[in-house]
Amino acid sequence: MEELVLADRPVWLLLTIAVVAIVILLVLIIKARLHAFFSLLIVAVATGLAAGIGVGDVIGVVIGGFSTTVGTVALLVGFGAVLGRLIETTGGAQVLADKMLDTFGEQRAPLALAVASLFYGFPIFLDAGFIVMLPVIYTVARRLGGSFMLYVLPSIASFMMMHALLPPHPGPTAAATVMGADIGLVVLVGLLIGLPTWYFGGYLVARAISKRFPNTPVPALLGEPRTVPADERPAFGAIVLVLLLPLVLIFFNTALSTLEAQGTVSADNLAFEVSRLIGATPVALALSALLAMLLLYVIPRRRRGQPVGGLLEELVDDALAPVCSIILITGAGGAFGAILTETGIGTEVADGLDALGLPLIVAAYLVTMAMRIAQGSATVAATTGASIMAPAIMAGDFNSIAVAAMVITIGAASIGWSHVNDSGFWLIGKFCGFDTVTTFKTWSVVGTTISLVGFALSAVVFVIAA
Repeated sequence: MEELVLADRPVWLLLTIAVVAIVILLVLIIKARLHAFFSLLIVAVATGLAAGIGVGDVIGVVIGGFSTTVGTVALLVGFGAVLGRLIETTGGAQVLADKMLDTFGEQRAPLALAVASLFYGFPIFLDAGFIVMLPVIYTVARRLGGSFMLYVLPSIASFMMMHALLPPHPGPTAAATVMGADIGLVVLVGLLIGLPTWYFGGYLVARAISKRFPNTPVPALLGEPRTVPADERPAFGAIVLVLLLPLVLIFFNTALSTLEAQGTVSADNLAFEVSRLIGATPVALALSALLAMLLLYVIPRRRRGQPVGGLLEELVDDALAPVCSIILITGAGGAFGAILTETGIGTEVADGLDALGLPLIVAAYLVTMAMRIAQGSATVAATTGASIMAPAIMAGDFNSIAVAAMVITIGAASIGWSHVNDSGFWLIGKFCGFDTVTTFKTWSVVGTTISLVGFALSAVVFVIAA
């Protein structure tokens, strides 16, 4: 879709429209209790019309934003939900929970879940990795008792940090590409900055927030819990194989793509072409779900002489049914974000910040933050922020470490300040059973503290390196 021209609306009016739209949206969801799916679409259309998008164009913008978001999210959520449901239903989550608690102890269960999420979140996108980890988080929370917040928020912090600061996640990868940074060095600098950012800005903050929600129940989104007899549970090795398969496939794709970009491997290389197919995140999750069906369900039941038949189909249906509402709400959030993007608010504000003559590292953070707040997508914010700042960086003759620190700053800015136009806000909130206000107090706060700590540390590295 071609970008719409909105010259008849001054920036101050567009900002006012955006603020009023968000307030109305929150009133509809929180006070009027109108379903978020309807609220988001109604406000998206009204905002587009008020911002000057033509009557004949506004529905096209809404459908485009909805389709793009759902096209990205639906496969990840669908395959992830099926994989998670299989792991929980077959007793695999109990096997993993028992192993984790025996190794780390019950007192360190939140930390163990957070560390496991760090490893799992390295190559896998935030939403997909989190959904696959959910059954284990559910099982640990039910076994140990207490608030669900204590176990889920530290894991959310892990996935958020990885998604924001480290390639191969799309935001930092796009920013590094636009700014001509060395991807390998970005990973090293990202780990140097990201691990303390995760611990101080994510894990400790998540633990502190969880104390304010002492009675949060464990959701039953993936079905009612049932205890699987010990002799019917899958082997620990089978569970690990199922969970590691997507990591291996995605790393395979990342490694071959890096070699192809460097010219080491040609574009028509068979291994490279295969990696692009099976290493794409939706395909990797689909293959893992199919392997889980075979190893965790079909083979064990046949060995025990139990029927398989239509039961597997019912299991998949049970996994997909609860996530349909989440996918629709997430798509509606993407539609609202698309409307705000088309108004040009973020670009206008970002250009204005860039022209203020601020220190480059501060300007990069504020420009990217403005894009994040305006349109919601962390990837779009990081890509746009990098594109705006790239000329100044390339003209400044900065060394490779300083450029890598700039990429991390942009990634940090892209994960904070999440609100109702961010599809992740709705996705994570609904999977955790949070209402809108609770999602602000948890997901949004943790993301913003990670953003601020990550910026502070990357600014220090940039100053020292520059």
